Amino acid sequence: MASGPLVGIRVLEFTQVIAGPFACQNLADMGAEVIKVEPPEGEPWRQFAQFMPGEAKYFQSLNRGKKSLVLSLQDPAAQEVVRTLMPTIDVVVVNYRPDVPKRLGIDYETLSAVRPDLIYVDNTAFGRKGPWAHRPGYDVVVQAASGLMAAEGKVAGDGPDVIRSVPIADYGTGVTIAWGVCAALYHRERTGKGQFIQSTLLKTALAFQGSVAFDLPIADERVHMRMDRVHAAQERGATYPELAEAYKPLMGGNIYYRAYATADGALSVGALSPSLWAKVRKAIGTDYLGMQDPEFDPLNPEWVAKAEAKVAEVEATIRSKKTAEWMVIFDREGVPASPVNFTEDLINDPQVLANDMMVDLEHDLSGPQRQVGPLLDFSLTPLEAQGASPPIDRDTNEVLRGGGYTDAQIADLRSRGVVGCP
Repeated sequence: MASGPLVGIRVLEFTQVIAGPFACQNLADMGAEVIKVEPPEGEPWRQFAQFMPGEAKYFQSLNRGKKSLVLSLQDPAAQEVVRTLMPTIDVVVVNYRPDVPKRLGIDYETLSAVRPDLIYVDNTAFGRKGPWAHRPGYDVVVQAASGLMAAEGKVAGDGPDVIRSVPIADYGTGVTIAWGVCAALYHRERTGKGQFIQSTLLKTALAFQGSVAFDLPIADERVHMRMDRVHAAQERGATYPELAEAYKPLMGGNIYYRAYATADGALSVGALSPSLWAKVRKAIGTDYLGMQDPEFDPLNPEWVAKAEAKVAEVEATIRSKKTAEWMVIFDREGVPASPVNFTEDLINDPQVLANDMMVDLEHDLSGPQRQVGPLLDFSLTPLEAQGASPPIDRDTNEVLRGGGYTDAQIADLRSRGVVGCP
C-alpha cells in the first residue's frame, strides 16, 4: 500500500539515464504512482553494464517504486495509447532533446489538450532557446559547458579531468524537478490549473556554483584579475594545463577547510567561522592564523611563502597521528571533521543505519538489495520506497487495463509491436 504526501498522484515518465529517473524516483518515494515508459529494448541505463539480461545497477538505483510500460512511441498507435491514458495522468516528465517530444506526440500542447490541468516538466541540457538549444547533453558535457569542470581544477595529461564521483548536474536537476512538481501540484490544488515547467542541466550546474556564478563588481577585483590572466593565456594559445594554472584560485595558505593525510589514511576539516578557526588552531596546536591573519594577502609572494611554510608544519603535525586519534581530539574541541571514507563502507555504517538512511528491497529478478532510501523524513506522511525497480514490461498490461483497454485489445497491440517487448 503506497504511503506519502503524493498518494493518488499519477506520473507518466518519459525519461532516461539519471536526471529524469531520479526526479521520478523521488516522486515515487513520496507516494505517487509513477509509470515509466520505455522502448522495447529498455532505456539506455537498463542496458549499460548489465549483470543479467535487462538489469543493471545503474538502472535499479534510479527507478525503484515505478511501473514499467513498454511503448514503441514512433508508432502512431502507441502515441494514441498515451493520449488514451492522459485523462488519468496528473504529471508528465520528459527529458528528451527539444525536438523529440513533438515528433513522438508527447509534447505539452498535445497532451494538455487531453488533460488541461496537466503538470508537464520538460528537462533539456541547455534550454529551448539560444545557439545551444539543439544540442543533446549529458552531465559530463554540462560540466564542461557550465564551468564546473574548470572550477574543479583537475588536470589529466594535457586536458581537464572530469568530476567522476557524482554526475552533479544530473542528480541536482532530478531534485529540482521533483521540487518543481510538488510546487505545481500545490498551485493546481489552489487554482485548478496545470502548467508547463522547464528545467535544464546547465542552469542547475550554474546555480550549484553559488558565488562563482555571481558577478559583484564591488567585491570581484581579484576575480576579474584572474579572468584577465585566463583570457590573456587563451589569446596566446596556451595549453589547457596553462589555462588551469592561470585560473587557479588564490586560497592563501588554507588550513581550515581542506583534507589532510594522517598516519594511516586521511581526514577532512571544515571550519567556516572565526570561532571554529580558533577551535582548529587549539586542536592542532598552532599559532598560524591563515585566513584570519590581519596581514592576509594571497597576492603578496612574501606572505604566501611564509603561509606555505606554516601550512607544511600543520600538515606534518596531522601526519603524526592516526585518523582515529585526531577524531577524538577534534570531537573534544568541537571541530567539524570526518575521516575520508569509501562510499561502499557507508552502506552498513552504524551512523547511516541508526538514521534509517538505507532501505532493503527485494527485486523481482535479482533478489535482495540495499540502497539509499527516501531523502526526507515526514512525521505525518512518511515516505517509503514503493518496491524495487521494475523488470521491463512487467506492468504494461496492468496500466493498459487501467486505461480501459480490454485483454483482446492489448493482445492485438502486442502482436503489432505497439506495446510490450518482443
